[in-house]
Amino acid sequence: MCQNAGGGAESPGSPSRRAFGRIVAAGAGVAALAAVAACSPEGRTQAAPSGTGVPTGSPSPTAQASAGSPAATAAATTTNPADPGPAVSPGSNSPAASSPAAAAPGRQYSLTDPTSPWVVVNKHRPLSPAAFVPPDLVQPAVRLAVSGEAALLNSTTAAAAQRMFTDAAAAGVVLVLASGYRSFATQTATYNSYVNSRGRAEADTASARPGHSEHQTGWSFDIGDGGGACSFQPCFAEQPAAVWAKANAHRFGFVVRYPWMFHQITGYYYEPWHLRYVGIEAAVDMHTRGVATLEEYFGLEPAPSYL
Repeated sequence: MCQNAGGGAESPGSPSRRAFGRIVAAGAGVAALAAVAACSPEGRTQAAPSGTGVPTGSPSPTAQASAGSPAATAAATTTNPADPGPAVSPGSNSPAASSPAAAAPGRQYSLTDPTSPWVVVNKHRPLSPAAFVPPDLVQPAVRLAVSGEAALLNSTTAAAAQRMFTDAAAAGVVLVLASGYRSFATQTATYNSYVNSRGRAEADTASARPGHSEHQTGWSFDIGDGGGACSFQPCFAEQPAAVWAKANAHRFGFVVRYPWMFHQITGYYYEPWHLRYVGIEAAVDMHTRGVATLEEYFGLEPAPSYL
């Protein structure tokens, strides 16, 4: 069973959702897949981000501390329920001065501490420690399509998810938690099975290497639609759950982590089902400014591959 850094489970014999471009190239002509050629490196070149992604005015002098620093440890709690996590003082891990986050509203957080809502995990930035386990995993009171560890989130993400799912239901949209926390051990077994069956190069297009999965942080999860259609497929983007989440998730502190046509920055193809908690202020700020990826928001280099 394949489980990817940005999504839930799929069988090893099924097409990887990070290999959509190959499906199109192979001649799949259905309308639901035709649009996905645009998000494949073989299909089209990288689109420019929407919006400028650069704030006006002088950047805030507040910066991020590296993981494990005294500042990050000493201030590990906050009284703001919307943006919990370690508040930090200036340090070596600050966002680039020209990045939107340099002038972001509210408190600033570590980009490397896995207990921080701003931690960035991608193909260039593994978790530290690699086998990190969130200390506050809980099962949110939401509709579930999974059980066991996959039904867990860290407590902050779980609380925000409950509020979001409730609001969606009030709007007539049923969200389902399709994949939550994924342990280092689970990711190791999944990735190794891909390497054994397809080779490392192919595995890297379908599954995150151990220690590089955002799901391991507890800050992210995948959603499904209450109707059950198009789970982890390109056509999910048109389902009510995906449409509603794209328009409203920022109000609860979430962003679509792997957006359309930004695979050359994030390292992963479009995943309208994969949501990531960054806190309400940052999520609203990204939405307002039209900044699509965490890499751009925090002034980090693109991470299209592990090289």
